Amino acid sequence: MVSSALSVDVPPQPWSGRFDGDSAEHRRWWQAVSPYAPGAESPDSPGHGSAAHAASRPAVILGFASDEGVRRNKGRTGAAAAPAAIRAALGPLAFHLDRTVSDAGDIVVTDGALEAGQARAGQAIAAMLDAGRLTVVLGGGHETAYASYLGVAASDAVRGGQRLGILNLDAHFDLRDEPLPSSGTPFRQMAEAEAAAGREFRYAVVGISEPNNTRALFNTADRLGVRYLPDEDCTAERVRAFVAEFLAGVDVLYLTIDLDVLPASVAPGVSAPAAYGVPLPVISEACRQVAESGKLLHLDVAELNPAFDIDGRTAKVAARIINTLLQ
Repeated sequence: MVSSALSVDVPPQPWSGRFDGDSAEHRRWWQAVSPYAPGAESPDSPGHGSAAHAASRPAVILGFASDEGVRRNKGRTGAAAAPAAIRAALGPLAFHLDRTVSDAGDIVVTDGALEAGQARAGQAIAAMLDAGRLTVVLGGGHETAYASYLGVAASDAVRGGQRLGILNLDAHFDLRDEPLPSSGTPFRQMAEAEAAAGREFRYAVVGISEPNNTRALFNTADRLGVRYLPDEDCTAERVRAFVAEFLAGVDVLYLTIDLDVLPASVAPGVSAPAAYGVPLPVISEACRQVAESGKLLHLDVAELNPAFDIDGRTAKVAARIINTLLQ
């Protein structure tokens, strides 16, 4: 329990990294991140001028330690260890941000209780969003996405009528129609929830791998009006135009990054390494474009599996992407 206003399973732990000095010019992430202390609403809350002040809105990190969805989806488990690995990769990075960053600790899924963990994470995310924070979730398998969605959908911004867009950087649609939710079902669950709420499902994917998505999944995507850009078409120019067009039709954005969108040589530590993938500079530029739009409400990074990583390569990529998004 962090406070009476926010409940997590594991409170924030001390960060560590290289020490070059205590002054601001020497500061690194491990020195800059503080435990999250729920309190007064930030003046940059969504709907209260946050677009104009997006670069300075306080950010809060929340871990979602889960690979139950990956297990249900018959993938390689191990993503539950990812939040700690990403924090360890972030810690030594030089801190150049113009915003404060705090850590709220972790939600942990145990004994197969995925849905309960997603609900707890959603409650924490919604509370932090409504307090004016930019929420950053460290997954976890891509079942993390539905936990993120529960928080975003319950936020004042979305409940107040702002048009929500969901942008997924991913090799997969994750639109499976299965009786048991998993890392392969979160966006189908979102589509159903948005329909039940009477809202349009605005979902776009950058990096779709045609050989890794069945015709049934493409048919589902077409039926739901999903916009997508295949990995082989992901030049910097086409991705920028695709993202710009999607951003133009939404008020607030939930960005989710499945690290298997990247080539296996760049991100080997994932459940399903990509044979092709989208180049890191293209993904990084798309993230920068989203950050500069002023519409970013919430983000998560999913599918890091430290057990299959090589020299922490994938964790370092995840850390670099988060750093880019918060600049």
